[in-house]
Amino acid sequence: MVSKSPVNPLMLVGQVVFYGLFAVIIGYFSTSPDYTHLEPDKALIKLSFSTHGEPVGECRDRTPEELAKLAPNMRKARVCPRERSPITVKIDLDGHSLFEGVAPPTGLSKDGTSNIYRRFEVPAGEHLLSVKMNDNVRIQDFNYIKEERLTLQPAQILVIDLRKDHGGIFFE
Repeated sequence: MVSKSPVNPLMLVGQVVFYGLFAVIIGYFSTSPDYTHLEPDKALIKLSFSTHGEPVGECRDRTPEELAKLAPNMRKARVCPRERSPITVKIDLDGHSLFEGVAPPTGLSKDGTSNIYRRFEVPAGEHLLSVKMNDNVRIQDFNYIKEERLTLQPAQILVIDLRKDHGGIFFE
């Protein structure tokens, strides 16, 4: 036989008060404080890419003597360094430096991708945007350059991406 405990009115009132307080708190934070993604006169430039830099050194062919010393399953005729170059980035907006940085390769052997993500709030309007990148430590200057005059609308988001297989730097 199951015995029923009497309902305590004080417990019911306590539950109603706490649930009501919880609902008021949720209601307040669902509408306040006001959140503004971007100021009305601002645009957003995002620098975002994930790519491999070029190998830090030249590939070379092994000599027949070197190949003979290796086990048959290890006889690869051409050897390339594993380590990748970091990617250097320089962004200028209207002739003023907006960003300069280096994205190092990931991984213990520094053979992974170089990743970067940055965002810049800039005034909306017409701008001259210049982006320069270098993915090869054997080249002294920048090997990817894109400069374009563009008009950014208020709240517009412009993404700068590096796609080497499609020709270089893209503004989207």
